[in-house]
Amino acid sequence: MLLEIHPKNPEPRKIETVVKVLRDGGIVVCPTDTVYAFVCSANNVRAIEEVARLKGVKPQKADLSLICQDLSQLSTYTKMVDTASFRIMKHALPGPYTFILQASNEIPKLFKNNRRTVGIRVPAHPVPIAIVEALGHALVVASVHDPDAILDHTTEPERIEAHIGHRVDLVIDSGTGGLEGSTVIDLSSGAPEVLREGKGSLEGLF
Repeated sequence: MLLEIHPKNPEPRKIETVVKVLRDGGIVVCPTDTVYAFVCSANNVRAIEEVARLKGVKPQKADLSLICQDLSQLSTYTKMVDTASFRIMKHALPGPYTFILQASNEIPKLFKNNRRTVGIRVPAHPVPIAIVEALGHALVVASVHDPDAILDHTTEPERIEAHIGHRVDLVIDSGTGGLEGSTVIDLSSGAPEVLREGKGSLEGLF
């Protein structure tokens, strides 16, 4: 099902529709400030496993991240973040970055593996932030890739619906998505290490 949601002023009634799907263990394709992505409730282990299957990987090896409403949710999913790392994140977020941090004891329970790190996102896009706020906890997120070997990401929600709509519960249409993923920065060992340069600029960040 395709659900149109305004990209700048998401309608509360439609956000509640999405939240109900997520609370029931559903998988949603959602816009972010980078690309369209699979999202599910971080509190639903079966839904997380299904997102991994959609990515074509085993749940134990899935490279999944979390979308948080803001940095106040870090304490649930990560170990204590040092002052220097927190400053970098506060400067960059909300924005097109994924920060790799040391995971709290919650993460192995949710992802059913021994992961010691977790990716954290706070996208600068009203729709996923509104969903997390209404849901009350983080979303597990994984980017949607295009079936075309030439294209990396699918930018059109209608194309996503046509190709994988039968495998998810809902596809949100908030207009054309981006083609470039987030900039990934590893802060788990203290000193920042750029793992992937994406949409997020590195200028003035460190």
